[in-house]
Amino acid sequence: MPESPPPQELPVRLLTDPEMIDACRLRDFARVFRLVKKRAGIYPSMIARRCDLTPSRVGEVMAAKRKLLHMDVVERISDGLRIPGHMLGLSPRTWESPPELPTIDRESTSRRAAHPDSSALPTRDVDDILGSVACASPSASTVQALRSSIEDYWRRDDEHGGEALRPAVFGQLRYVESLLTQSREAAIRHGLLGVAAELARLTGWTHFDARQFSQARLYFGKALRFAKEIEDRQFMANVLACMSLQATYQDRPTDALALATAAQDHARAMSGTPRVLSMLSMREAFAHAALGSRSGAHTAISEAHRQFERTTDSDSDPSWVTYFNEYKLTVDTGIAHARLGEAEIAEPLIAQALHHERSTNQRGRAFHAFWLARTQLHQGKLDQACHTAVNALAPASAVTSERVTGHLREFSMQLSPHRAEPAAVAFDSQLRQALPAGVSGPPRP
Repeated sequence: MPESPPPQELPVRLLTDPEMIDACRLRDFARVFRLVKKRAGIYPSMIARRCDLTPSRVGEVMAAKRKLLHMDVVERISDGLRIPGHMLGLSPRTWESPPELPTIDRESTSRRAAHPDSSALPTRDVDDILGSVACASPSASTVQALRSSIEDYWRRDDEHGGEALRPAVFGQLRYVESLLTQSREAAIRHGLLGVAAELARLTGWTHFDARQFSQARLYFGKALRFAKEIEDRQFMANVLACMSLQATYQDRPTDALALATAAQDHARAMSGTPRVLSMLSMREAFAHAALGSRSGAHTAISEAHRQFERTTDSDSDPSWVTYFNEYKLTVDTGIAHARLGEAEIAEPLIAQALHHERSTNQRGRAFHAFWLARTQLHQGKLDQACHTAVNALAPASAVTSERVTGHLREFSMQLSPHRAEPAAVAFDSQLRQALPAGVSGPPRP
């Protein structure tokens, strides 16, 4: 059976049209589909086939009766219509290739060759060659330096979000992978594999925080493979915990629970520290809460606190779990209760932890303020909830995190029954000023 021809490319004039660029940036697919129909002659039935959607769904989108917000659907639209990934806030797609140099630019290219620009960067091929000969004999200090840079990346991720960090993290991951292609002393190779696992997890995390779930899964899977090669089952547990959290965001609570319990099995097999086991029990609690299992969530919460009470200063905690302190346990406990609808229990716990939140952890402050506002709204404390949500806007605008803006959109939707109240009006007004590009439409799950 002959292969299907690749999808028709969109005209360059359409992809460079300011209206199309703006529609893609906002993921306004009603406008995108109308422009594709008008400027490229691709009618709704063909859009449906190419994007694996039903014709009726495409029609509802074009009529502005439905929004397409799931990341898997956004990726299908990018691939089906051949819209470059960066236009939709995605990573480069597998079908994207460097553009051919237009004929009109040959003369200017010749001039640049005669008078090279000192700011020009080498091509990727040259970059790979230079990388392969750099640091030909990495030492233990090389591995330690790489680990220190990872700690710095996580700190900056808390402060600014991962979007701007991702190119640097990905570049360092490529560098470490190139070192692994060469024969190494066993201890150095072991260290490099550990670094590669951490860099892959961090890359996956930056995609997860941007709600680019498919890309996140790819890098989490890579992190698992690196960790498995050195039998670091505690780190495998850490990656599985990240995947469990992502599954709750994708409304896959059964998967979330399976991943959380698998993570605990791996950690126990390596005699995981009490802090590690406490963090993993909280991930299990989130999964039970997403499933609506009150008894399961309460049991997991109790286990998390029991394990945390066993922690001591002499524990050999891995660096990636040191963030899980008393206040993180408290706020996660509150969020688990909030997910169960137990707002009265959740509110004081989240408020207490938020009071002690580091000022530099901008995303955490915004994220936890959202949950506090949600518990207050659930109890009918409208003015207080809106005031708390307003306090989340400053840290939210300081980071690039689609997770945070998605939660604030969710809170805005929860205010719908109170839309005419002054507190709700004031919050929506300030939300649009603080996050103008991230407030339209409901959040992705």
